[in-house]
Amino acid sequence: MKSLHPIISILLAVFMVVGLGAVSFAQEVELEFFQNKREAVETFDRLIEKFEKENPEINITQNHVPDAETVLRSRLARNNIPDIMGLGGNFTYGQIADAGIFKNFDNASYLKDIQPAYKEMLQDLHEGNSNYGVPFTANANTVLYNKDKFKELGLDIPKTWDEFITTAKTIQENGGTPFYLTFKDAWTIMVPWNSLAANLQGENFIKQRLANETTFQARYQKVAERIYKLLDYGQDDVFGYGYSQGNQAFANGESFMYIQGVWAINPILEANPDINLGAFALPAVNDADENMLVSGVDTVLTISKNTDHPEAAEKFIKFLLKKENAQFYIDQQMTFSAVENVFQNDPTVVDLKEYFESGKIAPFPDHYYPSGMQVPNLIQGFLHRGNVEEFLEKLDSEWNKVQSR
Repeated sequence: MKSLHPIISILLAVFMVVGLGAVSFAQEVELEFFQNKREAVETFDRLIEKFEKENPEINITQNHVPDAETVLRSRLARNNIPDIMGLGGNFTYGQIADAGIFKNFDNASYLKDIQPAYKEMLQDLHEGNSNYGVPFTANANTVLYNKDKFKELGLDIPKTWDEFITTAKTIQENGGTPFYLTFKDAWTIMVPWNSLAANLQGENFIKQRLANETTFQARYQKVAERIYKLLDYGQDDVFGYGYSQGNQAFANGESFMYIQGVWAINPILEANPDINLGAFALPAVNDADENMLVSGVDTVLTISKNTDHPEAAEKFIKFLLKKENAQFYIDQQMTFSAVENVFQNDPTVVDLKEYFESGKIAPFPDHYYPSGMQVPNLIQGFLHRGNVEEFLEKLDSEWNKVQSR
């Protein structure tokens, strides 16, 4: 009988190599989590700390930088791709997905736990119907209002555009400021713009515009007229104040309403914890049953398809999608969850609940505009000059210019 010692020795050597390799792997998994939301850094830090306690073999380094999209594009050009990314669900995300940078999540079992509407919003941003990211959170454009000030004048939440303007007139006639507008920061103009455009542009505008079957001049006349109308009811020098100043001014009671997203709620409450704050959907149309709340994917989670540690990266995403962690995030950030059966229960946004329950949700139109158009700056220029026809013609010419590149 041949001796088994040589075979055993070989097997032991193999086990030692494999075992040492496993230990080495466990000690060396370092993942970069690149995410674009400054206000979420601390919340993600706490979730990362929890994840690392549960998974001591994996270290996550969060990386947030100003102008994250520009930085990410620069890194992609150098093939320096983060392992895990938390990005806005917008045109840039769609472009990167089309470039083949992200992992394909079509076979991920946890996709079934994501609300279908938000998956579809992301799919509409790129070619085909695959899933190159996982919707994590959603936000919403709203009109924030001071409940106590409304009560003083006996005002109800307006349900139609005409009621909205009548409410603003009533406030003005009683010596108040209806809206605090922060149009010094061009991006803040997109809050009312998106609410109006989503409800007024008509069906399939983006698809038809891409096919050159329609134009901004044909479909955006009312959008332009109504956003310009808001200037009549803002404070003096609406182009002299930015987002942070607006948060503080509204918290101090300097206006009855503040057209902003749900992301502004926490800064306002930090400035004035005693403010009696509410939120409603901007009523862009005169049929209340037709009005939709603009809500889109605030953060989409994705992974580089070439990461050295795909299993560890996916483990982090699955961790974030657990109900208790998804709930923690939206409670901290005052956003909404894309995960099924995870609800935002803060009383400030109770009046938005009906839109989510009834499915009266529309995506952010600007998420589908080519990023090179610089739409916020174009709208800002229009609001200075007030020429609707010239403005709409400019939108079309800029669209055509970017699409022809």
